[in-house]
Amino acid sequence: MIDTKALREKILDLAIRGKLVPQDPNDEPASVLLERIRAQKQQMVKEGKLKAKDIKNDTIIFKGEDNLHYEQFQDGTVKCIEDEIPFEIPESWEWCRFLSGFIINPRNSIQDNIEVSFIPMPLIQEGYTNNHKSEIRLWKKVKTGYTHFAENDIAIAKITPCFENKKSVVFKNLSNGYGAGTTELHIIRTLENTVLPEYVLWYIKRDDFISDGINAFSGAVGQKRIGREFIEQYLIPLPPVSEQEKILEAIHTAFMSIDSIECSYTKLNALITIAKSKILDLAIRGKLVPQDPNDEPASVLLERIKAEKEELIKQGKIKRDKKESVIFKGEDNSYYRIVGKSAEECENLPFDLPQGWQWTSLGQYSEKVTDQVASGSFASLRANVVSFKEPDYAIMVKTADFSNNFTKNLTYTDKHGYEFLENSNLFGGELILSNIGSIGKVFIVPDLKRKMTLAPNSVMIRLTNDEYRDYLYYFLQSPTGYKELKAISTGVAMLKFNKTDLKTIYLPVPPLAEQKRIVETIETIFTQLDEIENSIA
Repeated sequence: MIDTKALREKILDLAIRGKLVPQDPNDEPASVLLERIRAQKQQMVKEGKLKAKDIKNDTIIFKGEDNLHYEQFQDGTVKCIEDEIPFEIPESWEWCRFLSGFIINPRNSIQDNIEVSFIPMPLIQEGYTNNHKSEIRLWKKVKTGYTHFAENDIAIAKITPCFENKKSVVFKNLSNGYGAGTTELHIIRTLENTVLPEYVLWYIKRDDFISDGINAFSGAVGQKRIGREFIEQYLIPLPPVSEQEKILEAIHTAFMSIDSIECSYTKLNALITIAKSKILDLAIRGKLVPQDPNDEPASVLLERIKAEKEELIKQGKIKRDKKESVIFKGEDNSYYRIVGKSAEECENLPFDLPQGWQWTSLGQYSEKVTDQVASGSFASLRANVVSFKEPDYAIMVKTADFSNNFTKNLTYTDKHGYEFLENSNLFGGELILSNIGSIGKVFIVPDLKRKMTLAPNSVMIRLTNDEYRDYLYYFLQSPTGYKELKAISTGVAMLKFNKTDLKTIYLPVPPLAEQKRIVETIETIFTQLDEIENSIA
């Protein structure tokens, strides 16, 4: 998929460097805009809307004759700040600090019986959006203990992870033009006919701003925040007002195009997911490839698997499963299940099978189905198996390791742990699937040329021959496979199943030759669908 986030960042980067739209030499320069800001602030002090202390730290940034940037303070002192300037801007633009160009965290002064908008953090949308919802409250109910804001104020979430998630917005359509909300906001107020609020919003949504804020975080883990000083001292490049309008129009047009791309990809991705699911459903019903009457029937394959397991039992490599669920076809052409010493007719088989296929149980089809087990109690397991974050003896394979190709966040165990977990050691080629939470995800363990064992919260399935594996791999991902897993699961918010019940699920088995044709066809079609999905990039 095309990286739309990177594309949005590139557009914003071009915008704030003066490279998204051309400059017009007839535009009123930003230096005049800054003079207007300073004049407005001084007038607000005279009118009592601001206090003298609110503007005493305002500064003026300018270029000297040596082409370096300097900052002039209220006492007349000047300091070179060239090392703080992040990039070059057009001649008609100006740098200023937020403290000097805006009002930070203003307070409202309105009557108690006025209805205002109340906005807690969950009502502010995150990401590259400018949306919020609100509730209606009386001002007297929210004027104390909450952040104040007004129409067109810009809000920035100051606490992690809301800050990193770009929870920032320009407040619009506030009840009676005023509002209050979560205390975890910094508010930036623009002055009339100076800087457009949406220009400021897109500036603070950039990854560079977020990264700088993260570096300035303070507070305990989980409660880290950006302080007011970070906002006040942060530099912002200001274009002429008319150019700000053109920049916002260009951003809006570009982002609409990106939204369309994302929407198209989302729809395509959903259609491809549905198509893959349908392919798997046809495959395990015997409707994806034609049957060949010359194929060795599945009953012979199942007898061979049974004989292979008996040989492994004789060799002491596996133990006989006394709880194995065995499914067989009776003389009356009906299917029966034997569990322990009792037999019963199989009811509710998912569908009828083609000629040459046969129903069986997953345990009957597999050599071994196990989770992370060891001799002794679970307490003993906890006490004796050590998990390391640094490479030690053996990798403890988790389902999460497959998403990053075993390149990061691996967990290890020492030699004692590997031997202690002997029954769940892996050698490559096994299937593993999560049995807690995200059930239905199945993976083939690669041969990593080193010792491996199974991590908790996963189940391993080993086949007597790798030839039987790939069909089972796709069955477990099919709608019927997921339905079978869900049927043996318990829990609501967190589904969970155990290895014993996993062995009992119904498995439709084709002849081995047909299995190979099915797998080849699935992989061919899936490759084509993946190519279509990737083509949008």
